[in-house]
Amino acid sequence: MSVKNTPPPLLYADTERSADALYFGRVAVPDPFVAFGLRGKKYAVVGALEFGRVRRTSQFDVVLPLEKYLQRARELWPQRKPGAAEVIFLLAKDFKQSRFTVPDDFPAGVFDKLFELGLDLTVAEGALFPERELKTPVEAAAIREGNRCSALGFAAAERILCASRVRGRNLVYRSKIVTSESVRFAIEVACLEAGAVAAHTIVAGGDQGCDPHERGSGPLRPHELIVVDIFPRLSASGYFGDMTRTFLRGRASDAQRALVAAVRAAQLTALKTIRAGVNGREVHGKVVEVFTARGYETKHTASGSVGFFHGTGHGLGLAVHEPPRMSGAVDYRLRKNSVVTVEPGLYYPGLGGCRIEDVVQVTTRAPKMLSRYHYNWEF
Repeated sequence: MSVKNTPPPLLYADTERSADALYFGRVAVPDPFVAFGLRGKKYAVVGALEFGRVRRTSQFDVVLPLEKYLQRARELWPQRKPGAAEVIFLLAKDFKQSRFTVPDDFPAGVFDKLFELGLDLTVAEGALFPERELKTPVEAAAIREGNRCSALGFAAAERILCASRVRGRNLVYRSKIVTSESVRFAIEVACLEAGAVAAHTIVAGGDQGCDPHERGSGPLRPHELIVVDIFPRLSASGYFGDMTRTFLRGRASDAQRALVAAVRAAQLTALKTIRAGVNGREVHGKVVEVFTARGYETKHTASGSVGFFHGTGHGLGLAVHEPPRMSGAVDYRLRKNSVVTVEPGLYYPGLGGCRIEDVVQVTTRAPKMLSRYHYNWEF
């Protein structure tokens, strides 16, 4: 931990679900394992299945065998089945450490057992590793590579849409109706071939695109806006890309063109505003000003919200959503070298949804672009 007098960090998690665990040891471990920091060193406790690989490839200073601690726990508590809590207790006893700081997603069952065993656990206020927010050149390069994979996914989607034929209310490609599922499959294959896994990709057409996290299903219709959001995770490093483009196959209406133009104008305004020291709330406010000036209202009703009803951006790294946030609800001054998405959007059922998203690294001047794909959208 970087804060003085804060108890050292303790983790019990797998690296698939815990970005903190992956950040701490820089090694993929698919099952939950114990890791902690103490007096300037990083420790991991893993079973024989992982021991050699973690010892050889991770950034842990010391790797300890899980079996040794499980055996001691069985001897100490013969009437109970030992698990993570008992192992952590024995480690704390060996290292004469009774206090740790844990992340807010630390397993509740393990937390309770450790409390009963007498350990003093403090839940971190905010991030367990706040330094994760500031990205090194190596990390920024990994995020840029993730976005290169995103761009390959957009190219795959665009090839299908451009080559499809308009037949009534359907798009037809290679004698088959084009669906959200078929385009998503092409995107995910393109990302996989480039070394990334694109899970939960969004390909949402028409009114489905008015729900920002709707993945999309069924036929994609001609002359309707199609929101495509691709956030692949690099298999080698675990870093994410995250980009969104909005497409349309056929002929757009004047209202659709105005909607897309407003979103792009809002994004450009946000990009001009972002720099170290600026409040993310101010960036968000500039986006709202663009939409308001163009007559796009945001309303919240019993049947849902319309207009611009999400934040302008979020941090990106080993998690697809991480600090900082740029929204109207959060006061946060952007810091040099943090990485954020810039993704304004507008959503009106009957007209459609549009979101355009890129990724930048914050500097003291204009932000550094970490994503690249063209903004042509009507085919």
